[in-house]
Amino acid sequence: MRLRHRRPLVATGLGGALAAALLAGTVLAGTTPARAATLFADDFADGNHNGWSASGGSWRVAAVDGDPALTQSGASADARVRAGQTTWADYTVSARVRPGGFGPGGSAALAARAQGSTAYYYLALGGDGTLTLGLRDAATVRPLASTALAVATGTWYGLRLTVSGSTLTGAVDGAATLTASDGTYRTGQVGLVSRYAAASFDDVTVVTAPGGPDPTVSPTPTVSPTPGPTTPTPTPTVPPTTAPPTADPPAPPAGQPDGWASVPGLGVGTTTGGAGGPVVTVRDAAGFLDYIARPGPYVIQVAGTITLPTGSSDGMHDVTSDKTIVGLGDDATLAGGGLTIGLPVDDDVTAPPADAVHNVIIRNLHLTGATDDLINIQMFSHHIWIDHNSFSDGDDGAVDIKRGSDHVTVSWNHFFDHTKTLLLGHDEDAGAQDTGRLRVTYHHNFFDRSDQRNPRVRFSAMTHVYNNYYYDNSYGVASTYDAAVLMENNYFYSVNNPGRVVFSGDQGRIVERGNILVDCNHAIETRGTVPEPRQFYGYRLDPAADVPTVVPAGAGAGKLG
Repeated sequence: MRLRHRRPLVATGLGGALAAALLAGTVLAGTTPARAATLFADDFADGNHNGWSASGGSWRVAAVDGDPALTQSGASADARVRAGQTTWADYTVSARVRPGGFGPGGSAALAARAQGSTAYYYLALGGDGTLTLGLRDAATVRPLASTALAVATGTWYGLRLTVSGSTLTGAVDGAATLTASDGTYRTGQVGLVSRYAAASFDDVTVVTAPGGPDPTVSPTPTVSPTPGPTTPTPTPTVPPTTAPPTADPPAPPAGQPDGWASVPGLGVGTTTGGAGGPVVTVRDAAGFLDYIARPGPYVIQVAGTITLPTGSSDGMHDVTSDKTIVGLGDDATLAGGGLTIGLPVDDDVTAPPADAVHNVIIRNLHLTGATDDLINIQMFSHHIWIDHNSFSDGDDGAVDIKRGSDHVTVSWNHFFDHTKTLLLGHDEDAGAQDTGRLRVTYHHNFFDRSDQRNPRVRFSAMTHVYNNYYYDNSYGVASTYDAAVLMENNYFYSVNNPGRVVFSGDQGRIVERGNILVDCNHAIETRGTVPEPRQFYGYRLDPAADVPTVVPAGAGAGKLG
């Protein structure tokens, strides 16, 4: 990652275009850091992009205009790479950026203080003729400052993005600067973003920001010799702080579960989560992990971003019975690790144990970047409600339900930047645990380019899939091993296979009614009969034609009303 000498960049004649700053931004004269220490540099001369973590797209180092550059070749992906340390706070990241072509809404950008692949500040060259300084939080892309700029494909631009405290500044070709103020992200990595655009990047450099501290080496602590054996003083256990240092957003409305999560069974009348227990607010991993593991009911309110540890159990963390986990405001995030709702796996257990985890509600959260599943429900867990969350960028499943779990509703969630979305039924050998169970309702979810398993079903006694919006997926629902699936009033746009029974393994059953298919390559495959859900619970269907409007407007975190 060494820097090579480059010919000087030629300014692209920004002229008066940058004089009209929009939104909250202001155009200022460009500045040069008074003192800076280099934290990171990469000119891709070694022919690879080792050290960069990719999410989406197709990244490779290739010769561009005679020099190696990191290139993302397609204009149909929301593609990002990240590098550096998550603890970096005040710094300037600069790079040469060459847009190669834009899809609808496309842009090529630098990112700073990246908390993950979908949480960062950005300075973007837009295919719509704008230069924008903004913030991304999961699916929400929010401009903070913007101005008109004629962006030409095939042209190199020098971008510079500085984050110092709550002040953000962005410059193009050293000629002028946009500025804005925001305190959402305090630390994080740098990134290169090719959002529905083809682009090349080169000469990436990160230096400490003006006025920021120089990197220092912490002194080695001096340990005084102990004259004789001593008994260490025990460290007192400090309970997680629950009193907010500043005002938190108000708690969202409680809501009521519907679908299978509302149906009595297995000794539970309906799903209530932590209702009736203490209400606590957590802001860090220690407090969060403490409360989700405690016995008894708790309403656990998540404030801000909590990064969960990933060093053990593949980064999965157990949630006990009678818990409501709910985000405050519209930005509450669990990043890095995932949640397991269920006892440890035991293939010899083929009936619900008395201590099966039950009565859990998870709402209004962004869940992203897990090293395994984002949520895993297993081992006969029941009465679970997963509602109004945003799921992205997990290494395996978004919400996997398996090994005899039952009475689950997954509603009003947004799934994006994810491949293996919803697994229902672990594998073909799990029939002894799963047959007669895995009763799940999926409704009003937005499957936003989530490639497959939306859901992929085995053995389920009753899966009800209604009023979901499928957008640009390889397949929607797959039913195998005699699973019973009812698909009704869903909307499928550009989905190769909306519903399948001819799939890997023994065929399942699908009954479909009232669905709309647009630009799909295949019809919904049907087979057999399935139970009628109105025997078990009531529900109201939206017209399928309204789904593309209703679902994106209401699905995901921050949309509880």
